[in-house]
Amino acid sequence: MNKRAIIQKITAKLAGELEIYFRAAQFSRAEATHESNKAENKYDTRGLEASYLARGQSKQAAELESAIAEYQKLGAKKFAATDPIAVGALVELEQLGEKSFYFLGPRAGGTEVIHDRKEILVITPQSPLGEQLMGKTTGEQPKLKLGHEVRAAKIISVE
Repeated sequence: MNKRAIIQKITAKLAGELEIYFRAAQFSRAEATHESNKAENKYDTRGLEASYLARGQSKQAAELESAIAEYQKLGAKKFAATDPIAVGALVELEQLGEKSFYFLGPRAGGTEVIHDRKEILVITPQSPLGEQLMGKTTGEQPKLKLGHEVRAAKIISVE
């Protein structure tokens, strides 16, 4: 698979999310400072709540900006069959007879993209699955602890 294209799709998806958070933060900021949200008494917290919301959305936007910057710097390293799984690896994993694709990214775990009609889920080294896959190689059959169960898996490929 073309990892450069996958990285671009991840970056584009994060940029779309960033735009949504940016607009939401602007709206919340405007709402917080609008005169209709001026406190009428000490129990009226509409303006304060809107400012907290704007701050949270701005913080999330900053996180997305950082993630986008990291993906833009990330190279599309080609992994050999004997190379251990690391950040930048595209992993094909088989569990219970089903194949899944995971991209081990520096951030933005949980992001999903479609490439060549395959769903690819971004995981990070800090995630439970990412932590268990780090350092493994093609052909290994780790027992993966997912939630409250342990599943046998097979690493089909690492690109």
